[in-house]
Amino acid sequence: MSRPAVLITGAGRRIGAEIARAFGKAGWHVIIHYGTSATEAEKLARSLPSAETIGCDLADETAALAMVKAIASKQEDWRALINSASVFVADDAAMLDPVTNAMAMQINARTPVLMAQAYLKFAKAKGGRRIIQVTDQKLENPNPDFFSYTMSKHALAASIPMLAMDLAASGNDSDRVYGLAPGAILASHDQSEQETEISHRMNLLGRKTTSGELADAALFLAQGWLKSGETLFVDSGQHLLNQPRDVIYLARESAAR
Repeated sequence: MSRPAVLITGAGRRIGAEIARAFGKAGWHVIIHYGTSATEAEKLARSLPSAETIGCDLADETAALAMVKAIASKQEDWRALINSASVFVADDAAMLDPVTNAMAMQINARTPVLMAQAYLKFAKAKGGRRIIQVTDQKLENPNPDFFSYTMSKHALAASIPMLAMDLAASGNDSDRVYGLAPGAILASHDQSEQETEISHRMNLLGRKTTSGELADAALFLAQGWLKSGETLFVDSGQHLLNQPRDVIYLARESAAR
């Protein structure tokens, strides 16, 4: 296969699917991972020039590592791993829910880090390998809502410079590890369309950031132009604000006035 390959987790729908479309259009062979969205993933694969699907429950880290090893054994130019899948379940700082926390920490942080380590151990690529960990603008603009989700994204973000430092210490100057931090882009949790219109403009530019912009940023990072360990924010400046609550609730409060 002459096309470079990319594995995108959670690519059957939403932002992961948009990233998959962008890489497919750019000439990559797209490996679409899905958890429960098999039908959507297969439909997306059929729409791309070169794609395949693979199912795996990311709560099962053993299965996730086996998936990485299986792909590495087949792909001669596996150039990028994009960990886009995540769970976004409400709990808060006053009462952390243990089940929610364990799930968020596993799927949003532990499994992506283990997959990144396995990718660096087993994958082959021409011109260097790229790991892109999708985090969140909440890294710079935190609030107490969705406590376990935010905690897990901070944990994932902390791994990025550490992995980059380890690569540099080993003399590896061809591989890169990046963070990609989106702001509010798609309707999430229990948002109404009206609330989405309000919340997605709660940023410095007062505009809606699109999933296409995030996909373009992923393509840019996959070229390896930035220093390893960097995080790119795609949020119309939302991370530069100091918002006391998640924009879902800020929009809800604004609409109720």
